[in-house]
Amino acid sequence: MSNLLMYKNYNGTVEYSKADKCLYGRVVGIQSLLSYEGTSVQELEDDFQKVIDEYLEDCKARNVLPEQPYKGSFNVRINPELHRTIAVYAMENGKTLNAAVEEALRLYVS
Repeated sequence: MSNLLMYKNYNGTVEYSKADKCLYGRVVGIQSLLSYEGTSVQELEDDFQKVIDEYLEDCKARNVLPEQPYKGSFNVRINPELHRTIAVYAMENGKTLNAAVEEALRLYVS
């Protein structure tokens, strides 16, 4: 079970403020700060979707490309021995290092 909201390939967090007695969150995976809130789950989801729609409309009006979360490229620092092991695995199996890492990640999360 996930506490992330999803809409149009964007994800957002779900948090609770006891002091304000409201739910709130922010869109993750992009640099722009997009936040939303609500006093119920439905209000939170509606505001999340509204924020995404307004962001996309604003980008279109300004003729700029909206940020895309999770472009498929990221840097990972690992132990040199693990790096060597996966590089050898990739070579022995006729794969690129990227393909071997993607395979390992797919197996891990499935």
